[in-house]
Amino acid sequence: MLAGVGWVVADLKKFCVSCTFSLTRFFLLDTIDYAMIGATSRQSWLFYLPLARQASLLKDDLLDPVDKLLEDSALVELVRQSLAGRHPRSTRTGRPSIAPDRLLRCCVMKHLKGWSFRDLERELRSNLVYRQFTRFDADPTPDFSTFSRTFALLSPVVTEQIHQRVVGLAREKGVTEGRKLRTDTTVVETNIHYPTDSTLLGDGIRVLSRSLKRLAAECQEGTLQVVERGRAVKHRLLEICRAAKSLTPANQRRLQSSYRRLLGMTRSVVRQAGAALKDWEAGGMKVVGKGLQAEVQISQLRHFLPLVEKVITQTRERLWKGNPHLPGKVLSLFEAHSQVIRKGKPDKPTEFGRLVRIDEVENGIGSGYQVQEGNAADTQAWIPALKQHEALFGRAPSLATADRGFFRRPTSAKLRCAGWRRWPCRGGGVCRRRAPRGRSSAGSGGRCAGGRVLKLPSAH
Repeated sequence: MLAGVGWVVADLKKFCVSCTFSLTRFFLLDTIDYAMIGATSRQSWLFYLPLARQASLLKDDLLDPVDKLLEDSALVELVRQSLAGRHPRSTRTGRPSIAPDRLLRCCVMKHLKGWSFRDLERELRSNLVYRQFTRFDADPTPDFSTFSRTFALLSPVVTEQIHQRVVGLAREKGVTEGRKLRTDTTVVETNIHYPTDSTLLGDGIRVLSRSLKRLAAECQEGTLQVVERGRAVKHRLLEICRAAKSLTPANQRRLQSSYRRLLGMTRSVVRQAGAALKDWEAGGMKVVGKGLQAEVQISQLRHFLPLVEKVITQTRERLWKGNPHLPGKVLSLFEAHSQVIRKGKPDKPTEFGRLVRIDEVENGIGSGYQVQEGNAADTQAWIPALKQHEALFGRAPSLATADRGFFRRPTSAKLRCAGWRRWPCRGGGVCRRRAPRGRSSAGSGGRCAGGRVLKLPSAH
C-alpha cells in the first residue's frame, strides 16, 4: 500500500517542476472569483445509496491499497493549508472549491493512471469506482481547467511535506527502516513541442498579441491598436520549414530571409508590448472594463516579454553569429524551466525537461527525490542522496547501491573518510579483485548488477 503511494508522491515532482513557474500566472486568474475551501464532511444523496452499495463491490487493484492511507488526517490538513494560502479570505468566504480530501485523491489517481487533466475529467464523469475513490459520489465533478489551476496550488514545498508524511507513516507501520538505499537519476520530460527558434518566435507573437488584444478590450476604445499577424506568421513558418530541408546555399539564403521577416514581426510585437507596459505603469491607460482582468493581462506581458526577447537573442546568435550554445536558452515559453538533457540514450540522445534523482528504500518506498540543475553528472548526486537519507531516517543506510555512473575516485575518497567501505560489482558476476579479501559482493547482503555497493562498518 505504502510502496505505491511512495512512488506516486515521488512522481509528483513531474507536476511540481511544471507548475512552480506557472503558479504566479494562475494566481491572479484564480482571484477573479474568491474560492472557499470545500468541506471534507458531506451528506450522501438519498437516491444514490443503492447505487453506492453496488459500486462498493467493484474493486481496483491499483487504487484500493492506497485508499486507507489517503484517509490520514495529516495529509488532508497539508492540502487544506495549501488551499488556504490562495487568498486571505479563502477559509471563510467565496464560491465552493474542491475539498482537500478530494483534491489529494484526484492528484494521486491522476499520477497513478498517467492521465492528463482532460482524461481525469472524463474518467471521473463516467466511472463509479473513480467517483467513489475520490469521494465525489453523486456530486458534480470539476472540469479540466479547474483541476489544472487547483493542482498548481500544491507547490513543491507542500509536495515535499506530503512525501515526508508518507515516509513517516511507512516507518510507523514498520514497512521500512531505512537500512537499504538504492538511488538513480532519470529525465522527466516536459510536455512541449520540439523547440526550434521559428516555432518559439511564432509562440511569442501569438501569446503577446493575445494579451494585447484582451488588454485593449478592457481599455478605452482606440487605446491599443493590435495588428493580426497570425496568417503572416504561419506563412513564414512554412517557408522556414521548407528551406531547412536542404543545406544548399540558395535554401540557406531563403532560410535567413524568412527568419529576418519573422524576427521583424516579433520585434514589432515586443515593442508594442513594452510600450503598453510603460503606459500602464505611467497611468496613461484608461480602463473602462474589468480592472482585474486588465491586471491579469499586464502580468502575462511581464512574464512573457523577457522570454520572447531571449528567444530573439538566441535566434540571432545561432543564425548570424554561428553560436548555437548560448547559456540559458529558452526551450519553451510555457515551460521555461525546461533544460537540455543528454543521458547517452541511443534511441533518444537529447531530451527536454529536468533531471531528477530518485531514492528508494525497502519494499519499494520512494524515500526522496531532488530536481537537479542542468545536465549534472550522476557523481554529484551520490553524496547528497546519502546525506538526505541520513537526515530523514536518523541513520545512514547499512547497504546503498547505485549504477556505475555514480562512481568517481574523489567521491570514493570522501566516502572512505566517512567510514564507508566500497567495492564494485560487475554486471552479471562478482568482482573478486576489488572486493575485500575472503568476501564477495554477493555476501554483502544484496545483489548488484553492474553497479556500486557501499556498506557501513559494523561500528556504524
